[in-house]
Amino acid sequence: MTFTWGVATSAYQIEGAAAEDGRTPSIWDTFSREVVGETGDVACDHYHRMPDDVQLIKSLGVDAYRFSISWPRVQPGGRGPANPAGLAFYDRLVDELLAAGIDPWVTLYHWDLPQELEDAGGWPHRDTAYRFADLSMLVYERLKDRVRNWGTVNEPWCVAYLGYEHGVHAPGRRDFGAALAATHHLLLAHGLVARQIWTPENTVSIALNIGTSTPASDDPVDVAAAWRADGNVARIFLDPLRHGRYPADVVEDLAARGYTLPVHDGDLEIISERPIDLLGVNFYFGQDFAGTDLEGNTIDALGRPVVREIKPDAPVTDLGWPITPDRFTKLLLRLHHDYGFPLAVTENGAVYEDHPDASGFVADSARTAYLRDHVDAVFAARAEGADVRGYFAWSLMDNFEWAEGYAKRFGLVHVDYETQARTPKQSALWFRDRILSRP
Repeated sequence: MTFTWGVATSAYQIEGAAAEDGRTPSIWDTFSREVVGETGDVACDHYHRMPDDVQLIKSLGVDAYRFSISWPRVQPGGRGPANPAGLAFYDRLVDELLAAGIDPWVTLYHWDLPQELEDAGGWPHRDTAYRFADLSMLVYERLKDRVRNWGTVNEPWCVAYLGYEHGVHAPGRRDFGAALAATHHLLLAHGLVARQIWTPENTVSIALNIGTSTPASDDPVDVAAAWRADGNVARIFLDPLRHGRYPADVVEDLAARGYTLPVHDGDLEIISERPIDLLGVNFYFGQDFAGTDLEGNTIDALGRPVVREIKPDAPVTDLGWPITPDRFTKLLLRLHHDYGFPLAVTENGAVYEDHPDASGFVADSARTAYLRDHVDAVFAARAEGADVRGYFAWSLMDNFEWAEGYAKRFGLVHVDYETQARTPKQSALWFRDRILSRP
């Protein structure tokens, strides 16, 4: 089975040129100004440095590059015809990649909703799914002669819950009902697009951020809490995609809280009618869950069963995320056995504070070890039968890291944000050599 090695980025995190060539603001332009205090106005200046960045990608020896489309660059305001300058940028990018022998993997939505659509209701508003379908066709019609790998939505859980319930990502709202509506409309958006762009020659995917929900103990209360957590993060997306239904236990829990998903007749058929060719798995860490609070109560103040996250006893990255490669293997096997999707790891990486030494070299040994252990975890899953077809390291280069601004670095390539100089780190060199060894 062919295995694809790649690196990944997203538009708002690297492109810059935030007000050039007809691009209008996205929710992240607004949120970064009002909340984060740093913006993607320049980021890595990829919009102007793209040809050189493609050569940088080529130097890593990868097979593919996963990048996203800036919605407000291609369709300013989120409605109407395409912006010729915006489409032309991605046209050039695809041509540069193909000339370098790199397969373009397009993600149609990686969080940069046009601000005008948020003002009209955002993802909790059903119409946004249809607007996304329109945007997707503008891109597809321009690139379909050269692009075969199409991703619809990246990490719908983050879009819905970090953006609309917890308020820590754009657009910064705090409304569980809105997050729930966004969940369904993001899945509907995926289904609408998959219906339009699938052909026997294309691969259509969606990328979910999925960890592992492990009971803190064998106590049935903890087991039940972990299952609830899994339902709220993983099964609420996986079951509609595979089975055309939301998990019964999740629906019952929501009803007990007075909530229902805004499902219209035919929606679940749209979501599941075109089985995805590939499930993108974005994995960073696993989690433990307990069914009691710190005082030992099993019911919270609102009368709901307690679901308390506990960090696994493991080393952590500089974001405080536990390092759990063994759980990565278990997750890939679970997805293979329970859902039967072909899989690709579309994001995996780690934040560490790293700096060039006097010679300019960046010795990020901790990130290198993280990548090595997680690549090994992927191949352990493959050895046990999981149909995993690729691994994309997150990310190609240091960039604007959403709510963290520029303080946290995921990149295999160091970026000096003052000079825009790119320097491959130790991890990039290791990744190149690992790819050359081929499984």
